Amino acid sequence: MPELTRRRALAAGAAIAATGGLAAQAPSAPAATPSDLAPASAAMVAGHDHGGPAPFDEVYRGRRIEGRPTAGGHHGSGYGVFIDGVELHVMRNADGSWISVVSHYEPVPSPRAAARAAVEELRGAPLVPFN
Repeated sequence: MPELTRRRALAAGAAIAATGGLAAQAPSAPAATPSDLAPASAAMVAGHDHGGPAPFDEVYRGRRIEGRPTAGGHHGSGYGVFIDGVELHVMRNADGSWISVVSHYEPVPSPRAAARAAVEELRGAPLVPFN
């Protein structure tokens, strides 16, 4: 049997305290309703997500941007965004916003907005495939 150390005793105490604190708070915490959540999260709770954002295909500032459901996708999003046929890796955040490898620190509300932000950031430069 492993020896009881200060680290193990503190970890066990913290786990017990956390479990007890959660149990004490659970009955008094109101359940979140769809109106309490961010718009994208509210749609998911209400069951209206329908597998992701709508597809798009347009020319923006002279560049062709596309978004469509894909098999798997980067980070398992199941949605692909392309600029002039080259995939722009996008990721959906927990709050429903989207980021891309080009504008990683500026979340936007949709994959279309991520593609447009990337086009603006690229300023005419080609998107290099990210492998």
